[in-house]
This record gives sequence, structure tokens and C-alpha cells, in this order.
Amino acid sequence: MISDRSLSFVQLLAHLFVRFIAVFIIPMCIYLLVFYIHLNVLTKAGPHDNIMTSGFQASLEGGLASITKGQPLEIAHGSQITLRHTHGRACWLHSHPHVYPLRYPDKRGSSHQQQVTCYSFKDVNNWWIVKRPNVPDLVVSDPIDKIKHGDVIQIIHGMTSRPLNSHDVAAPMSPQNQEVSCYIDYNISFPAQDLWKVEVLNRETEGDVWHTIHSHVRFIHTTSGQALKFSGKQLPEWGFNQHEIVTDRVVNQDDTIWNVEEHRYTKKADQKERERDMGMAEFVPLQPTKLSFFEKMWELQYKMFTTNSENVQDHIYSSTAFDWLFLTRGIAYWVSPHSNAQIHLLGNITTWYSATLALGLYLFVFVYYLLRRRRQCYDIPEDVWNKFCIAGKVCVLGYLLHFIPYFFVDRTLFLHHYLPAYFFKLLLLVTLIEHISCLVCLIKYSFLQRTFLRIFIGVIVIWVGIALYTFRAFVPFSYGTYPLSSQQVLQLRWKDTWDFIIHVP
Repeated sequence: MISDRSLSFVQLLAHLFVRFIAVFIIPMCIYLLVFYIHLNVLTKAGPHDNIMTSGFQASLEGGLASITKGQPLEIAHGSQITLRHTHGRACWLHSHPHVYPLRYPDKRGSSHQQQVTCYSFKDVNNWWIVKRPNVPDLVVSDPIDKIKHGDVIQIIHGMTSRPLNSHDVAAPMSPQNQEVSCYIDYNISFPAQDLWKVEVLNRETEGDVWHTIHSHVRFIHTTSGQALKFSGKQLPEWGFNQHEIVTDRVVNQDDTIWNVEEHRYTKKADQKERERDMGMAEFVPLQPTKLSFFEKMWELQYKMFTTNSENVQDHIYSSTAFDWLFLTRGIAYWVSPHSNAQIHLLGNITTWYSATLALGLYLFVFVYYLLRRRRQCYDIPEDVWNKFCIAGKVCVLGYLLHFIPYFFVDRTLFLHHYLPAYFFKLLLLVTLIEHISCLVCLIKYSFLQRTFLRIFIGVIVIWVGIALYTFRAFVPFSYGTYPLSSQQVLQLRWKDTWDFIIHVP
């Protein structure tokens, strides 16, 4: 339009404005509306919400909120805390009495200090105590001694009473980083380096005081200037296959961000009583915290782009890209514990196979037309040919762009990855049906035209009827509306590769 001299500058701006609304504003509003409904309907905790941050989980009814009700907000000297890796994998800073091996398989030596890991499950060994370096006891004072941004602290492991420490020793799985341990005094001139500076990253919204759940913090090792980091690498059997913790010179990265998830004040100085307290720390009641819609929305987008990139190996319902063409496998999403009622992602096999056939038929007809036109044989009018080509460019190209890349993806694939490509294939099926109807209308002899039109309409009616019958038959799997007997489930297993669940006779 810019090259069109008949349009004024104001008209060009108007066209630009209208297209901006149609292409950007309206789709964005629809996208936000879908998530607004999603977040307002799904308000309760579920089995997989631990990939979200502590703040998000605590805003849901049940789950983490059931552990955080009534816990103190401000971290202080003597606070008992669990530290969660805020972004990416859900795991908690963890230690246990076992030590690093004296030497690793590559002959490198370790500090032989107490192991510090990141553990993906709730455990009593996830509890730590915050301590001022110059205060001997671990009890919270009155008034409380709040920890603020920039304060230097020690982090004491609750069950072993050893401080979080780092030395100039290579980490077990990431030798470019420093090892993190809990300090054991072997009395061999290997002094503790157990001081950490607290950096509150979101103090513009949370303030300088370190808060439970909502404060995102980094711990900077005062001796080396490096940040406490979740490396993402898994330790061998000697580390119980937990994840490695290191310190890193690159301070500003997501893997160095932590937050306090569970928190209570230490009231007893006796070690055995304190251990007993920590063992009972998970039994505290429920009250959700509040997050705004846009806070939840932003976190969901972030998690969709990061967490989903993790590879899930050998899943029972995984499939290959080639399997998708013939609907070889579905995905079980839910099954009732009391009956065979279940929700199973599985396409309508009638439309699915028809669309796959239409793809091959379209390509065959397209090549046939091209060869005929090469020989100057124009079987169809130019406008019908142009329409046929444009539909192919949109549908076939859209299909290939959404399908071919999965043959080169190094991750576990599922049927739902095929759905965007499948939409384009359905559009191509409709395009081919429309093109066949145009060809019938181009028949010159009225008797033949009427005969072929009746046959065409009859075939379409039968096809639609079979598609509706298939849909009706599989409604229990699509919506989990009512339970089926084991015999009914087996009758709907039209392909041997479909793995429906039967656990009630």
C-alpha cells in the first residue's frame, strides 16, 4: 500500500491502525482471556504444581498453602527455613551426613566435606537455620533480629549443625565451578569459609527485609565473590542421584536465585528438641496467599518456555512423528480410581485417516495438473487452478512447517505435538472436497453432472455419518462422562496400539 499513490498518509495510518488491532490486539486479548478463565477456574493445588514457584503454589488452595499458613513473614537470626530453587526444576537445598568421596573417577580430589545437594522431594534434611556470624546461639531474639539485603550470614544445616561452606575445590560434576559443602573441621589447616552475603533481588516490591516465599535472593560467598547455584547436573550413586550445588563466578543468572518456602522461628536451643521440631515442621495448616493475574500469567509463560524443554525419557504414552499420521498412540490424561472412566486424548479416526489420505491425494492431483499444464493441457479454468494453488500454499506449507521439524527434535514426543499440523491437514481436506465439487460442476453433460453430483453428495453424507458415529462412540474417552465396562473398553480398541486403561472388571 505504501507504493499506492492514490492513498494519503492519513489513509495509510488508518490501514496500519486497523491491521494492528486485527492482527495483534484482538489475538492478544483472546490469549489473555483464555488464561484469565484458566486461572480463575483452576484455584486448587494439583499433583504437578511443584514446577511453579513457591509464591504461585502458595496462592492455590491446598498443597503448599497447607504448609505455610501462619508462618512468620520476616527472616531473622534463628529462623528455620527451607530454600527452594526459584526457577526451573523444583528442588530444595539439602544436606546429609554423607561426605564427598576422597577422589572422583577422573582422579580429582575433593574436600571430603559433608555433601550439599539439591533434592527434589520434601525432607527433614532440607531444613537450615539462619545465623548471624557473631551471635553464638541459634534462638530467635525478642525483638527479632531481621535479616536485610546486604547482611552477611551463616546458613547452618538443621540436622547436622554444620555451616554451608565453599572452598577453592572443583565441584564434582562441574569442575569449572567451586564445590559447596557443609564444613567438617578435620583439624588439618583447612579453615571454614562459611559466610554468605544476602542479596534481595526484588526489593523494589518486597523491601530490603528478607521475606518468606516472595523475596528472591542470591547468596554471595564472601571469600570468592561467587553465587550459590543449582547446576542442574545429577550426582552419581555416591550422591544418591540428587542434583549438584556449586558456586559460580557468573552471578546474574536464574539458577542462582532462591527463595524461602517454609519458615519457622527457633525457640529451643537444645539440638535434640530442635531436630524434633524440624521433623514436625511439615504439619502446619492452610491459607492461600494472593498473586495478581498478571503475576501468575507472566510466571506461566516463563515456565512454558523453560520447563517444557526438559526431556522426559521413555514415557509410556510417547510416540514418534511418523506414528501421528496413522493415529498409532493416544495419551491417557485421567482415570477414575473407582471405575474404568477415563479421559484419553485420541483423534476421530475417520477424519484423521481421511485428512491423511487427502494430503496424499492433493499432492498427487497437484503434480498431475502441473504435468498436464506443462503439455499445454488446461483441464480447469484459471481461477479454479489459482484457488487450488493458494489453498495448497497455505495448508500444505503450514502442515509441513508444523510437522517436519519434529523428525529432528531430540526429545520425547506426544500426540498433542501434532495438533497444530493436524489443523492444517483438516483445512486441506475441506479444500479438496470443495475442489472435487467444483470439478463435478464443470462437467458439460447435465445427465452426467447430476449423476456425479448425487454420488458425491451421497459419499459426503455417508462420510459425515461415519465421523459422527465415531465421535459418539468415543465420547466417554473424550470427556470421561461415564464409566465403561472392561468389555466396552476392549470393543473400542479399534487399533492394537491403543493403550486404554482397564483396572475394574
